[in-house]
Amino acid sequence: MLINYKVITVLNIPFDNTFARLPERFFVRMNPVPVAAPKMIKLNAALAQQLGLDLHELSSPDGLHMFAGNRVPQNSEPVAMAYAGHQFGSWVPQLGDGRAILLGEVIDQHGTRYDVQLKGSGRTPFSRSGDGRAWLGPVLREYIVSEAMAALGVPTTRALAAVSTGEIVRREELFPGAILTRVARSHIRIGTFQFFSASQDIDALRHLTNYVIKRYYPEAENAPIPCLAMLEEIVERQAKLVAQWQCIGFIHGVMNTDNMSVAGETIDFGPCAFMDHYHPETVFSYIDQMGRYAYQNQPSIALWNLAQLANTLLPLIADDTEIALEQAQVTINSYSECFEQAYLTGMRAKLGLTEVHDNDITLINDLLERMAENHADFTLTFRGLSELSISKARDNAQNNVVRNLFDKPAAFDQWMTTWRQRLIQESSGDSTRRAAMLSINPAVIPRNHQVEAVIQAAVSDNDFIPFEQLMLVLAKPYEDQSDYQQYTLPPQPEEVVRNTFCGT
Repeated sequence: MLINYKVITVLNIPFDNTFARLPERFFVRMNPVPVAAPKMIKLNAALAQQLGLDLHELSSPDGLHMFAGNRVPQNSEPVAMAYAGHQFGSWVPQLGDGRAILLGEVIDQHGTRYDVQLKGSGRTPFSRSGDGRAWLGPVLREYIVSEAMAALGVPTTRALAAVSTGEIVRREELFPGAILTRVARSHIRIGTFQFFSASQDIDALRHLTNYVIKRYYPEAENAPIPCLAMLEEIVERQAKLVAQWQCIGFIHGVMNTDNMSVAGETIDFGPCAFMDHYHPETVFSYIDQMGRYAYQNQPSIALWNLAQLANTLLPLIADDTEIALEQAQVTINSYSECFEQAYLTGMRAKLGLTEVHDNDITLINDLLERMAENHADFTLTFRGLSELSISKARDNAQNNVVRNLFDKPAAFDQWMTTWRQRLIQESSGDSTRRAAMLSINPAVIPRNHQVEAVIQAAVSDNDFIPFEQLMLVLAKPYEDQSDYQQYTLPPQPEEVVRNTFCGT
């Protein structure tokens, strides 16, 4: 289908598109919907340079209008992508890009192909009852958190630019509109496979699978069953990704199958947040009233989502459904071991443990239980542990920094004794262990109350200085930035933000 498809500027973006070569039922060709009075909020210069884009052009009026959806670069082939999905466990047969347009693909300096997408770019045939727009708050949240995730070393989509639109978006209230330019290795989701599986379009499934293999998993092409090899790779990437989430206290908030990328990146930062004090049942998303996507449920939800992907691939795995199911089940069963290994490796490293001992999981879980019972801050506890010595006495000042994070410091003292006994069994010394721990236990994360303060300043006062300041600090999450110690602090009781919301 072609809707208002035309080139209206010659901005020199080196698009090299492949998704737009797929059959027409994979998308709708259409331009973004123009906006009234766009203004640049933030251009990610470092990411633009990585992508080989011309900063002068991106900063020009043509660049601004491209980010706003008012002008389409000459080599762009804008499309709204089709997909379906399970949302909070309920099947929705058609979702798709209801407020996003994929402009095209670029190849970065390392030869990696990336999608460039506008999010909040107006209504599409997939919008249903939505307006296709985004308001400023969610755009800033996604910019902040996705870039923070990248700095933390977690696979993620990135933010190339954010612009205001000069228009008003109606939600519960009236808010200023904005558009995010998102960069991703892929915008193909588990829900993309589900879309064609639901209609039993095997030809489309085969096209999609071949495309994903060629673009993301070329080593699977030579496997006896390429789609099964692809599934194995996706399972492994998702297991490792969610393990990283767990190790930094990140809660995605809306792990629907249409929000899980087949490239293994964190995607769709809606009601996401990082934990302050640790508790496994933590939920931030206002719409997740039953806690389906709580912190402790993320590993099992990822497994459930991957099982839905496996179901779509059965016709391609084998003609005999029982054989296909058996082979797919073996692959899905590998998820748990992969996740547990990645999680345990990550948590060992957070505790300064480089050697494997059978009781390490007990040591880890004991600390987490004591943290939950005593409202200890997740990030500060592990950062504080990084500074402790194997042998220093209980009344040492640094000991007290960590002890005082616990409602009952004695609960930490008991665990600390066991931990230090375990450290004695390590071959590395204090200085080596300390450096390793400080390199993986962040000093700063995008704390929810700080993100909300940034949004409030921008929305209420058109003040983006707090946004710029927070971005500056989050770019170096593992450094002790003495001038910005306030960004390491958990919220005061009156600052606690318990609910986050989707942009729609």
